[in-house]
Amino acid sequence: MAQQKIPTRAEVEVQNTWALEDLYPSLEAWNVDLKKASELADKAASYQGKLNNAKALLEYCTLEEEIGEILRSTSGYASCKKDEDTTNSASQALVAQVTAAAVECSGKIAFSTPEIMAIEDDTLAGYYTQCPELERYRRSIADSRRMKDHVLSAAEERLLAAAGEMAESPEVIHSMLDNADLTFPSIKNAQGEELQVTNGSFISLMESPDRDVRKAAFESLYHTYAGVKNTTASALAAQVNQLKFFAKARKYNSTLEASLDATNVPVEVYDNLIQAVHEDLPYLHKYMALRKKLLGVDELHMYDLYTPIVAEADVTVTFEQAKENVMKAVAVLGDEYQAILKEGFENRWLDVYENQGKRSGAYSAGHRVHPFVLLNHKDTLNSEFTLAHEMGHAIHSYLSNRTQTPVDANYVIFVAEVASTCNEALLMQSLLKETTDKKVRAYLINYFLEQFRTTLYRQTMFAEFEMLINQASERGEALTSEMLNKLYHELNVQYYGPDVVVDQEIDFEWERIPHFYYNFYVFQYATGFSAAMALSERILKEGEPAVKDYLGFLSGGCSKDPISLLQGAGVDMRTPKPVHEALALFNSLIDELDELLSE
Repeated sequence: MAQQKIPTRAEVEVQNTWALEDLYPSLEAWNVDLKKASELADKAASYQGKLNNAKALLEYCTLEEEIGEILRSTSGYASCKKDEDTTNSASQALVAQVTAAAVECSGKIAFSTPEIMAIEDDTLAGYYTQCPELERYRRSIADSRRMKDHVLSAAEERLLAAAGEMAESPEVIHSMLDNADLTFPSIKNAQGEELQVTNGSFISLMESPDRDVRKAAFESLYHTYAGVKNTTASALAAQVNQLKFFAKARKYNSTLEASLDATNVPVEVYDNLIQAVHEDLPYLHKYMALRKKLLGVDELHMYDLYTPIVAEADVTVTFEQAKENVMKAVAVLGDEYQAILKEGFENRWLDVYENQGKRSGAYSAGHRVHPFVLLNHKDTLNSEFTLAHEMGHAIHSYLSNRTQTPVDANYVIFVAEVASTCNEALLMQSLLKETTDKKVRAYLINYFLEQFRTTLYRQTMFAEFEMLINQASERGEALTSEMLNKLYHELNVQYYGPDVVVDQEIDFEWERIPHFYYNFYVFQYATGFSAAMALSERILKEGEPAVKDYLGFLSGGCSKDPISLLQGAGVDMRTPKPVHEALALFNSLIDELDELLSE
């Protein structure tokens, strides 16, 4: 396996980098905006004790909306600059600067929430009649007021706001350790060539047909994490402690309830997901048994789970080919959708390739100018699907920002993974439709099965781990590295079943999962995947009516609660039905793969 040298940031060609100048043409412009946010926050603070009439409430809400937009833009710019090269201290300073400014602004306007909560329902209804312009903020005001029981006094709110910067410390520490400080020993392939092991290259190494390469990369990565297990356990314990602090301060029963209530998602949705997946674990065990048989190994190890079963059909997918395939796959969504996608491809919305110090993984960050998408493209099928995934996020952001006011544009995390995964499902169906070669079809089905394994099953396992460590901490148990390793090992045994050797190294995998610092985020990958499977099937079967409903969902932002938004697109996530239906499809694909490769 040949591997190119990873370039420095300065060596990356401009056309493969994102156009951050579209957000701010210069650092000076960024500083001007950041200063403006502070000045507007001072102005907003002058309304303390005065939100008792319609005019004042409208003026305050207008200021708060503008402050929020500026902080999103300045924070987004700083985060993107940092992620280009996490070793760049100047970019790290920008993030620290905007974080401090956001905490300062939050403290200045902390009075508003309890004051707005204190307005009587009849009085507030009268405000909307007296001042029709206030209707712009009705949804956001109502969403805040539904959390009335968890809002404190103005002084207490200021104190919690001031703790915001401290609360972000666990994630910042983990990110710096993971992306900037940790390095992994290089390995060699059968030809004696040296291969770099990074968070960005790890999955492609796990996909290698050479089992010795997979095992060596696996051990390189996780033996390194084993060396910092106490540091990462402390960071994760600090994350859980800050969640407990805020949940208790706001009078929630648990950290899970507090985190989900922020986006108006019932705790039952989380519980239903884990229960449904547990009920369908036999499908995953069946897939592991098939993988073991088709790989022809006596023991199936954790480092054998990513390599394609149909190695002969493995293909190289350049970035240009990936763009073309994604464009073709989303044709079913109409000309407007394709036009937005083309605009993103041609106008540097994307930062494409890995460079030294660049943040690992991929994401899309929505802004009113346009989204910004970070990739680490590797010319693999996985990277092609990552492109489809992140551009699904991007177009969701683009349509919501174009359709909704700023206060209603930012969709909540519960629906965030639906558009991205729907794009992946459409890409898979498109590739399968065009494939006549049985081995290529088997390879694609195997890849599809891996999406189910890694997105629905694996992310649910992550969600269960996150829930269990929070519950343990809430019971007063210490989150030591030994406790975390033991729990993580037991979950892997439960999920993967009797045909997989759960290697000791995998016990340290929790150390490298950044989403454990995102406040119960991961379960939404699994619920989003389930919803996306249902939506993509409806789009392909019904055509225009389904597309219309789906584009309405993408344009909805947070104008309705997330459950209602999905209902409008034709999916009810209040029930386990979408999860069971998605896993029934997984089961049928296992049978098809077995049949194809038995011929």
